[in-house]
Formats: sequence, structure tokens, C-alpha cells
Amino acid sequence: MHLGPGRRTVLLASALLGSLALSACSGGSSADAGPEAKVTVSPGNGKDVKLGAPISVKADGGRLTDVDVKDDKGNKVTGRLADDGASWTSDGKVGPQTTYTVRATAKGGKNGKGKESSATSTFTTQQAEKVNKLTNTPSNGQTVGTGMPISILFDHAVDEGKRAEIEKSLTVTTQPKVEGTWGWVKDWSGQDRIDWRPKDYWPTGTKVSVKGNLSGIDSGEGGWFARNYDFGFSIGADRKAVIDVPAHKLTMLEDGKEVGHIMGSAGSPQDPTRGGIHTVRSKNADETMDSATIGHGNEWMLDSKWVTHLTASGTFLHSAPWNQSIGVENNSHGCFGMTTSDAKKIYDFLLIGSTVEVKNTTSTKKTDVGNGLEVWQENWDQWQKRSALKK
Repeated sequence: MHLGPGRRTVLLASALLGSLALSACSGGSSADAGPEAKVTVSPGNGKDVKLGAPISVKADGGRLTDVDVKDDKGNKVTGRLADDGASWTSDGKVGPQTTYTVRATAKGGKNGKGKESSATSTFTTQQAEKVNKLTNTPSNGQTVGTGMPISILFDHAVDEGKRAEIEKSLTVTTQPKVEGTWGWVKDWSGQDRIDWRPKDYWPTGTKVSVKGNLSGIDSGEGGWFARNYDFGFSIGADRKAVIDVPAHKLTMLEDGKEVGHIMGSAGSPQDPTRGGIHTVRSKNADETMDSATIGHGNEWMLDSKWVTHLTASGTFLHSAPWNQSIGVENNSHGCFGMTTSDAKKIYDFLLIGSTVEVKNTTSTKKTDVGNGLEVWQENWDQWQKRSALKK
């Protein structure tokens, strides 16, 4: 069929309109997709990447829509997106001898409605000279007494100049809210330690969560942290003991009220029991009392039951079946000795983290905070000065 000039023009216009509609339904051509963002990841692909820096992702000319970072163990690395959506930074720094894979996507334009673009980076970090690990007390899920501090013992020395950053990376969350602070301590073993204690004793029933965002932090002297930490514990019954040395008496208190007392023998005038407020650090149902451990050579080796440990240097509450002067004379080498049945009562009554106050002793020795969990040997003002963030 022969079409005149006017008819061909109408059909051509219809064909063009159909093509434009199809393009719109399929998302448009690259020219219609809007601007494209340039996505960059730091560190980029490579090996032997230096330690001490976070992972960062940027979208120049757009907004990030997804950032996925995982290490070689499949652990997800968390981070924060900037308010404008143009950058993302990991919560922590890269850990030693770890391979990370970063996948990021973005859309162009300030409103993030432009063309989608992406970037991927895989890199492996340097090996640390030493990996600094920590041991936490209490252990995860434990129920402890109202005097228990959070105590973190480090495998390797922590340089004084690195302590503030480490302290900032440790977070304590409590329910209900409890005031407290970190303090740096030299443990009895000689290792570095950081403890968190409440201003006052914990309320019974408090739930405590501790997080250490430590991975990739330099601890000094060639040491680096390789992982993050997360543990929690609960505060149990409010049980305490008070020892009146001249009266040879230990009084048991629950919720501030006396619930019983027992008689015993504290340290002799030559080896008086250390004063102040001690914290129960551990308990042992059966133990051999070795004189060499407290500087008395080979004078004795005695078996005892129901041993409650206070100081690391050897101040204990324990059974003393060999002592014929219990409740009459203070004749021990610094411990508080009792009959076996009474030692069992105390062993069962006190929790790990309960406090034992020793009053009216002739001992003039100041018990160092690191000699056990002795955070209550200092008042609140003294304790706060141990924080690296207060200096």
C-alpha cells in the first residue's frame, strides 16, 4: 500500500513514543540514570597492611547504600555511617594477621537516587610481635557478691601512654544504672590489670555488661589486641562479714542485718591479720596450708577444708582443726581460723565478690589493691585517680 507523506509522519511519531515508554519501564539509559558515585575502600587490596587504623569506605558524589565487612573467620565488622551517608568507618581498628573482605555499594547524587556503583577490597594485615590477650573476672554468666570489681588482667605489659585509649575502648553498662570508674592496677603476679569498681557496693540484682572494643589497638612494647571482648554477670545476695579481731568474732550480715556470728582466731601480735575491707576472690573446699607461701619457710604443711581466699598474699578464712585456742586467743599467721563446721558455714554464706571487713587489728600494713581484688582498700577519691582518663 502506498502511503502519502502525511501518513508516514504519523506512524514514525507513534514508533518513537513507543520506544521512549519502553526505555522508561526498563530503568532508562545510562544518560538518564543520574550521577554515579565513586566508591573507595581504605585499606585497599593488598598484604602486610599496617596496624592501628580503622576500615573506611567513602562514596564521592553519592550516598552509601550497603557496607559489608567480614574477617577471615566470618565475623562481621560493625561500623558507623556518617549522617550524610557519604562515608562509613569501622567501630574498631584492623587486628593483626587478619584478612578482611569489604563490599560496598552506593548510589550517586546527594539524595542517593542516581546510578548504583560498588567496590570490593580484600586485604591482610601485618603480624603482631606479641598478641595481648586478657583474662576477665568475673567470668561470663557468673553471679557474684555486692563487692565484686570487674577485673581485667593482661597477658603482656601495657605501656602507660596507651592506657587512655584502651580505657576508652572498655564500656560498662548496668541495669539499674550504677556509678563507677576504671582504675589501673599492678597485679600481685606483676602483670598489668585494669579494674572497674562502683562508687558504692552493687545493688542486689544488678545486671552488668562489659564490652571491650580492643581489636587492633596497640598496647605498647610490641603488643597488639587481636579481638574484641563481650561478657556479663549478675549481682547476687548482699552478704558480708565483719571480723572484730580483739573479740575473736566474725559477724555475718545479710542486707545489712546480722544473721549470725562465729568465734575464731585471727593473726597473732607477731603476724596480725590485715585490716580494711577485703573482697572474696576465690574459694577452695580442700587446701594444703604451706608456710613457704607466706614467707615462713618450711615451718608447716597442714591440710585445711572450706578455705575462703581474701588476699593473694595469703589472708584466708579457713578451718583450723589443729588450733586448740579458737575463740580464745589470736595465734594464727594472719588468717582467721575456725572449727571445720564454722568454716563450712562461712564458705557457704559468702559469695565470690562478697566483702570481709577486718576491724581493730594491730596490723599497720596497707594492703595493695592488686593483692587480690582489694579495690575497697581505697576510698572513692583515691580510686578515681587510678583512671588514665583523669590524668
